[in-house]
Amino acid sequence: MMKNITRKSIVFFLFISCITHAQENKLLKVIEKYQVLPFGSIKPLGWIRSQMQNDLDGFLGNLEVFAPDLINDPIYSTGRLHKKSKSPDSDNSKSTDAAAEEQYTWWNSETQSNWWDGYIRNVILLNDKKGLEKARKYIDKVIENQDADGYIGIYDRNQRYNFETENGELWAKTTIFRGLLAFYDYSKDDKILNSVTKAIDNVMVNYPINNSSPFTSGNEFNGGVAHGLTFTDVLDKMYEITSDKKYTDYALFLYNDFSKSYQSEKDGQLQNILEPSYMLQSHGVHTFEQLRPLIVAAFAQKNPELQKAIDVYVTKIEKVTTISGGAIGDEWITSRTADATQTGYEYCSLQELMDSYSVLFQKEGNVKTLEAIENIFFNAAQGSRNPEHSCIASLKTDNSYEMLGSKNGQTQPGRLQTRYKYSPVHKDVAVCCVPNAGRITPYFLQKSWLKENQNTLVAALLCPNVLETTINNFPVIIDENTNYPFENKFNFKISNPKNANFILKIRKPIWAKAIVCNKNYCMDNGFIVFEEKLNDNENIELEFTADIIIKQDANDEKYFTYGALVFAKPIVSNEIKVKSFKKVYDNWLYEPKNRDQFGFVQGNKAKYQDQTIELLLKNLKNNQLENQKLIPIGKTILRQTSFK
Repeated sequence: MMKNITRKSIVFFLFISCITHAQENKLLKVIEKYQVLPFGSIKPLGWIRSQMQNDLDGFLGNLEVFAPDLINDPIYSTGRLHKKSKSPDSDNSKSTDAAAEEQYTWWNSETQSNWWDGYIRNVILLNDKKGLEKARKYIDKVIENQDADGYIGIYDRNQRYNFETENGELWAKTTIFRGLLAFYDYSKDDKILNSVTKAIDNVMVNYPINNSSPFTSGNEFNGGVAHGLTFTDVLDKMYEITSDKKYTDYALFLYNDFSKSYQSEKDGQLQNILEPSYMLQSHGVHTFEQLRPLIVAAFAQKNPELQKAIDVYVTKIEKVTTISGGAIGDEWITSRTADATQTGYEYCSLQELMDSYSVLFQKEGNVKTLEAIENIFFNAAQGSRNPEHSCIASLKTDNSYEMLGSKNGQTQPGRLQTRYKYSPVHKDVAVCCVPNAGRITPYFLQKSWLKENQNTLVAALLCPNVLETTINNFPVIIDENTNYPFENKFNFKISNPKNANFILKIRKPIWAKAIVCNKNYCMDNGFIVFEEKLNDNENIELEFTADIIIKQDANDEKYFTYGALVFAKPIVSNEIKVKSFKKVYDNWLYEPKNRDQFGFVQGNKAKYQDQTIELLLKNLKNNQLENQKLIPIGKTILRQTSFK
């Protein structure tokens, strides 16, 4: 009898152990492929550094002069919002946006905090002493205004964490904490980390995990609430800094709550992602930023459904993305697919999608994702900048036949469209794109190098930069000297004074025909691997050979690429300077001198030389073949990029 009881006890114990082990397995965090290096480890060189300096001297460094009422609004301190707060007065044409008055009350928090995030990161990477001092004073003031219970935010005591409708509680925190954590990463000032930690604890106390619903806010427009899902950016960074799983667990809780609550911006909800017939329809920026919370949630614990959702969501996003990397961002996607002429992309959407892809690669490690990141940054994003003036387009199309406010001259009933122009502010619509234009380059650089295990450095995104890091506490500096993507030659100069043992991996772009290198290497999943010991003052000379590639979009229109760059036919234009209403800065409009459009020719005799593609195209006005030149899309203002 005793043996039988013992046998039953053992079986029961094993059964419980199996269940417990299975539950623990499910709760285990998924191992991330690469580690992010501290912000400031990778600094720009060459053309990227020059462009960043021009931005700091231009639109980025002067936004507080151009829009002082937005940047200096004391919304996080003495001007916190209360129940009787009204949206701030400005020259925004609010009639062009969603009819939800509540969203305008928190707008200034997004504008100023995203601007500070970009400003802080730029002055760190440029080692701008004056800017660093300014950033330090700003951060000290934020900490000074923190409440005793840890609260950092934009609402008074009677309103915070107590909403039934649209609000910007988590969104305002996300935008301000991202900048603070970047400066902590650079400075290692514990005062900053302690402040942010206390502020996040305040959120967790007021929105307790699995026992609250931060995303429940009624059944009407709640775009600010949906933006707040990106609070997972902050939680992901805190896990990176502390290795404390409570942050990723909380991120998973937020994503689950978001998915089961009513959302007007709902593309990223799990049930919609997994529904095969569901087409993307929400506000573009929301759609693309919502990929990041899904990724963080999927890596918070093993869940096959969430892992599957990542692949499904990326496939859906690809269908709304042009060949240049421009995903539909002319506000709402509305079940459309990408079109070179008919769908515009917003600078905000470029930054958010690029950032989402960079998080995806860091955690998952699929080299295909790196191609998408470079495509956005080198083509759509560069092609939305003005190459002659320090300003950007709020909205841009691959085929940009005019920039006079509307989309290629089209009119929209009941809506005055003014976003298709160049401005250092865009205050007549919303000051959201300019701050994000200041963020995009530092975010690109941050993931250009990653670390694998303890002794492998990975050059993931190619560009001119210098990496300063340590391997087993030994200093290593790598200068990546190149004019990429305009040229495909590289010189990696190694500084390794303490003879650290490390492996170097450099990504081979998918378009590269061949590799020319002065060192022995092997290949591993799309990476060139140097396993031999790299000594001090050693140089790796590398070149990728390329050919002109003709790509075809979903509408059967042809694009020409060479290397990482998309090429376009520039359209000669008349430049029109338009003063802002307060005459503080200039806006720029462009009217074409000639409206001829061109068609694709099979025997086009395309030839690449000196950053130019010479070829035959058909003039659609007279059906005559003409010799034409294409240049990188990033060097154009008006252009034709696709050819039927």
